[in-house]
Amino acid sequence: MKDTQITSLQDKIDAHGDLWGMLYNSPEQKFQFPVRPEFSNWIDEQRAWRNSVIFQNMSHHMTDVYFQGPDTVRLLTDLGINSFDGFGAMQAKQYVVCNHDGHIIGDAVLFCEEENKVSIVGKLMAANWVRYHAETGDYDVTVEHIDPASPNLSDRRVFRYQVQGPNADKLLEELNGGPLPDIPFFKMGRFNIGPHEVTALNHRMSGAPGYEFWGPSAVGEEVRDLILKAGKKYDLTPIGGRTYPVTAAVSGWVGAILPAVYTGERMQAYREWLPASGVEAKQSIGGSLGSGKVEDLYRTPYDLGYGFMIKFDHEFIGRAALEALRPEQKQKKVRLIWNAEDVVDIYASGFKPGDKFKKIEMPVGNYATSLNDRVELNGETVGVSFYPVYSEADRACISLASIRSDLAVQGRQLELVWGEPEGGSGKLSVERHVQKTVRVTVDPEPIKRD
Repeated sequence: MKDTQITSLQDKIDAHGDLWGMLYNSPEQKFQFPVRPEFSNWIDEQRAWRNSVIFQNMSHHMTDVYFQGPDTVRLLTDLGINSFDGFGAMQAKQYVVCNHDGHIIGDAVLFCEEENKVSIVGKLMAANWVRYHAETGDYDVTVEHIDPASPNLSDRRVFRYQVQGPNADKLLEELNGGPLPDIPFFKMGRFNIGPHEVTALNHRMSGAPGYEFWGPSAVGEEVRDLILKAGKKYDLTPIGGRTYPVTAAVSGWVGAILPAVYTGERMQAYREWLPASGVEAKQSIGGSLGSGKVEDLYRTPYDLGYGFMIKFDHEFIGRAALEALRPEQKQKKVRLIWNAEDVVDIYASGFKPGDKFKKIEMPVGNYATSLNDRVELNGETVGVSFYPVYSEADRACISLASIRSDLAVQGRQLELVWGEPEGGSGKLSVERHVQKTVRVTVDPEPIKRD
């Protein structure tokens, strides 16, 4: 790396001189959730969201960025693939932003509790793109507050919790002191946790009933304690950091894609705005899709199941590119069920002489911040798989994937190449290994059903 002052993402790329090498051999490890790895054990914690009820503290890993001003909705509309017709107070939506070529920069959940004031909650990629345009564009919008992800509630203005599972409604009704208000799926409402009013989103992660809710951080510990105490009779289980990313995969959410910001002249000003110490600069890539071309890791909204959100009723960055996509360029998000015998072979290679395959950590087999493995049919690449997880409900390793849409058929047999080429990259998380072909079965409906 060249000896130069590095203050922006663009500086870091220029100083390194090899974008692919910078990301592929990055020392950055997979994201570690700043919460206890397990409160009981990760198998029982997975069972709980399907059989009883779980408690998840999301204040630890989710950032809330607040925007306000008369041009807030116009700003969001100019950047998002979503329609904002009728958008206003007490509404929420999953928000997706793209670069000029129609590739996803990030997605997050957008909350509006008051007119002309929103919070963008989740990973920072989408919020950073909105912040950049709020600061550099012709918008009467200000960043009113940033609530950082932190293990300490005192660092935040609000706590953010989630309760879900078959017993979620009964537990929350007891804490509310009566029936919950009717809050349709992905709509917002309010109820009480003991004496404290919270604002809630009907979320239903992992296909189970439940709510994400928040309130003032000053009462966060009291609210948590009330939930844990009342939850004993409903077999409430707090879940830990080892299980958090499993909930995402089982729920059909691909949260570990590479933001499409590293290439292209029209994105250069943004790269110069992004800090060298930010989340975009701390990405690492891995997997068997080792093409050497970062653009091959970018995804469109169609690839991740967001095609239904795209509304061509407004101008937004990336619209022209998305409109120009041919049907065969629109991949389909699916779930892949990994063949049990092939997975056992991967583990068995560690217990005998000879070549070893890339280990699969349990219950989450991610070893980079963005993992991309080739999915093949008869030796031809037909898609990409993201990180695998062990799903206790399926008693199998599964992964979400984007594949050729004509192959998104129940029971379709494909192959996945697990591990990196040429013995593996220079990432500290990668041991020397050989690649392994894993048979996989397609499930075209990636959200887990009962």
